[in-house]
Amino acid sequence: MSETQRTHKAITLRKIEGKPGQVWYPLQALTLPTPTPTPTQLLLRPTHIALNHRDLFLRQHLYPSPSFTTPLFSDACCVLIPPASAQDALDSYGLGSSTAQRVLLNPGHGWIADPAGPEEGYGILGGTSTNPLGVGQEKIAVEREEVVECPRHLSGPEAAALPLVGLTAWRALVGKSGAAGEGSHILITGIGGGVALMVLLFAVKMGVRAWVTSGDDGKISKAKVLGAMGGVNYKEDGWERKLKAMLPQERVVLDAIIDGAGGDIVEKGVRLLKHGGILVSYGMTLSPRLSLPMSAVLKNLEVRGSTMGSRREFRDMVAYVAERGIRPVVSRVARAKGDWGPEDLEAVEGLFADMKAGRQFGKLVVKIEGLGEEKGKEERSQL
Repeated sequence: MSETQRTHKAITLRKIEGKPGQVWYPLQALTLPTPTPTPTQLLLRPTHIALNHRDLFLRQHLYPSPSFTTPLFSDACCVLIPPASAQDALDSYGLGSSTAQRVLLNPGHGWIADPAGPEEGYGILGGTSTNPLGVGQEKIAVEREEVVECPRHLSGPEAAALPLVGLTAWRALVGKSGAAGEGSHILITGIGGGVALMVLLFAVKMGVRAWVTSGDDGKISKAKVLGAMGGVNYKEDGWERKLKAMLPQERVVLDAIIDGAGGDIVEKGVRLLKHGGILVSYGMTLSPRLSLPMSAVLKNLEVRGSTMGSRREFRDMVAYVAERGIRPVVSRVARAKGDWGPEDLEAVEGLFADMKAGRQFGKLVVKIEGLGEEKGKEERSQL
C-alpha cells in the first residue's frame, strides 16, 4: 500500500488561544490514517457534506469538548466502498447490491432505541472528543447498524441535509410534542433553520396546522409556500398577540410549541398554548436558560427537552421521508475538491459566513467535486 493510500485528508479545527464566545477557531487540512473497516463496519466516501449550527458553536468554543484532530461535520450523503467479500453484509442490511449505493449515517452513536434517552455514552459525529468520527474526510469506517439506504428521490445535497436536522425534528414533533396528528395546532419558532424547516415539512405531511416565527419577513413568506398557515416577526413587540389573532376562531389555542431559541418563549407561550400544552425545546440559541413563570404552572404547561434521537428514531424518520417523498430545503451548495486545501477551506468559510449572518433558508451543503450527480455552478434553493 502506498503512502497516499495509507493516509488521507480531513478538515478539522485549528487550535488558537481565545475565550469561549470570543475565539473563532480556523479551519485546517489534517492528514489522518486511512481507516480500515473491521468485519462489522462499512467503508464510506462522502459525496456531499452539510453544516449544522453545532459546527458554528464549535468554532466559537460554545459547544462542549471541541477536538482539533477529529474531522468536522455530522451530516453526509455517502457512497459505499465495499470489498467483494462485504456483499453478504450489505444485503443483510438492505443496502442493495451496487458498489455505488448511496447511504446516510446516523449522526449520533450510543443511543439505540430507548425513548427516554441514550442507553450508553452518546456521541454526535464531528469535531468533538466524545466521538472520534466526523464526515469531513475522504473515507470513513462506520458500524453497519449506523448506516441506512438513502431515499432514492433525494438529490445529493438534499440527502446530506437530512440526518441531524431530520432526526432532531422527528423526535421533537413525533416523540415529544404530543401534537403529531391531523388537525393539531403548533408553533415552530425560528423558521429558516434546518430543524425548524424539517418540523414544518413533517407537520404539513401529517395534517398538522403549523404557524411560524422569524426575524425575517421573507423567510415567513417562504414558509407559507411550504405549507405554514401563517407567521409573525418575533422582533415586533407583542408578536404573540398578533399570532393569536391568526388562529382559527373555533380553536384559538396551540397544542404545542417547538422551539430552538430559548429566551422568553415560555412567557410568550403561556398566552398561546392550551391548558396542558407542551413546549418542546431542542436548543437555546438566544440564551442557555428558560424562565418558567407561575402562569405556566397554573396552566399546567409542560416543558420537554429534546436532543437528537435514537437509532430507531433515525430509521423511522428516514423511512417516513422515503415513503412521503419529503425533500429537505437546501439554501446553498458550495463546491470542494475534497483535499481540504486553501480553495476548499475558502468555500466552506463562505457557508459559515452565511450561517453567522443568518442568511440561509435551509441547509448549507458542500459538494465534493467528481462525486455525486450534480454538475455546473453552485446551487441555491428555489424558494
